[in-house]
Amino acid sequence: MKTKTAAPRRASKTRILIVDDHPIVRKGIADLVQQKPDLVVCGDADRVEDALPAIERLKPDLVIVDLSLKGVGGLELLKDLKIRHPEIPALVLSMHDETLFAERALRSGARGYVMKHEAVKELDHAIRRVLSGKIYLSQAMSDRLLHMVSQGERVRDRSPIERLSDRELEVFEMIGRGLPMREIAKELHLSVKTIETHRAHIKEKLSITSAVQLVQHATQWVHGR
Repeated sequence: MKTKTAAPRRASKTRILIVDDHPIVRKGIADLVQQKPDLVVCGDADRVEDALPAIERLKPDLVIVDLSLKGVGGLELLKDLKIRHPEIPALVLSMHDETLFAERALRSGARGYVMKHEAVKELDHAIRRVLSGKIYLSQAMSDRLLHMVSQGERVRDRSPIERLSDRELEVFEMIGRGLPMREIAKELHLSVKTIETHRAHIKEKLSITSAVQLVQHATQWVHGR
């Protein structure tokens, strides 16, 4: 009598959750990810309020995060994820200039940073590197951070924009997008008074004296990136 042999078990796929507020971008990222036979997109979300419950429910192996999200931004999601699920690595995929945002993302808990225009070429490599426990940055950004460390660069040596805190930069960007103070407060779940305090600090750090100048500067910065 022949003994039946059990069929070999298929290796489980690495589960990835995508957080981006543009449906077309989410679809594009998912297509890139699922070209690889060992990767699968287990879910997606377009804002932090939906992302956190999805992460709790789906327990992905990796989260791909955009920084520009509706309401609370991607940096806040990274910080929450680092506290609530330190075992789940996050990879930032963003249109934002890495020279300004990559270091902030790493400080917030991300394990890597990929510019969206580099996604087709670099996303798979970045995913593999992060899943292996390493950090992924472009060569140019790695060189920049090493130079900063080797030269002992101080915060006061950086450009005015770089000296803004994460929250101040978030408020600055929203001002540049044309949002009034009350709308910014509502989206960030903060009081108008707190937003006005952030605005005052931004003006001081950027050596801006009027609200009109601030709006002009923020608008130029947003549309010039």
